[in-house]
Amino acid sequence: MTTIAIIVAAGRGTRAGGDMPKQWQMIHGKRVIDWTIDAFASHPRIDHICVVLHRDDIDKLNSNGLTLCIGGANRDDSVKNGLTAIAHLSPDSVLIHDAARATISSDVIDRVCVALETHQAAAPALAVTDALWHGAEGFVTGTQDRSTLYRAQTPQGFHFDVIRKAHANSTQTAADDVEIARRSGIPVAIVDGSEDNLKITTPDDFARAERILRNR
Repeated sequence: MTTIAIIVAAGRGTRAGGDMPKQWQMIHGKRVIDWTIDAFASHPRIDHICVVLHRDDIDKLNSNGLTLCIGGANRDDSVKNGLTAIAHLSPDSVLIHDAARATISSDVIDRVCVALETHQAAAPALAVTDALWHGAEGFVTGTQDRSTLYRAQTPQGFHFDVIRKAHANSTQTAADDVEIARRSGIPVAIVDGSEDNLKITTPDDFARAERILRNR
């Protein structure tokens, strides 16, 4: 099974602070995006990498050994552009990953790839363990059963033809590619995620991600 990783890096990430998008900021000696690319480039199950960039950033990354393409107006469009950019390579499967998850581990990538050997789609997640409340105007209005709830992560993996068709048929925006797949009736297997698979979102996340990378 040939597998290509699509790394989505076209966002602006303003909540993370700094004078540039978070994927280009430095962390533990390298840019965030470089950590992310290296995690997939060093994995034996990944055959090629496609990086989806904002048009203003296309010159910030060396294209040597990578497929680079320009993102769209939103994340869905960016993923669709990435899928189109690698279509000529005819991969069996694709892993779609957020560039901001620079601490992705080899184990999580491996679990998604193994699941794709027997499923059309698979994604890592963590079961919700905290109590969940409904609230309004500063007061608790109820509780939510957490027994079937998960925190979604990436990379989200799919058989290539299946997810490309799902994106082509999608007519509304989605939270992630799993939502797009499920709208097309594709069952998505859940594999174990990791607490260390952090998505850098706020300024405090940089320090936590650096600790994870340093310890690793």
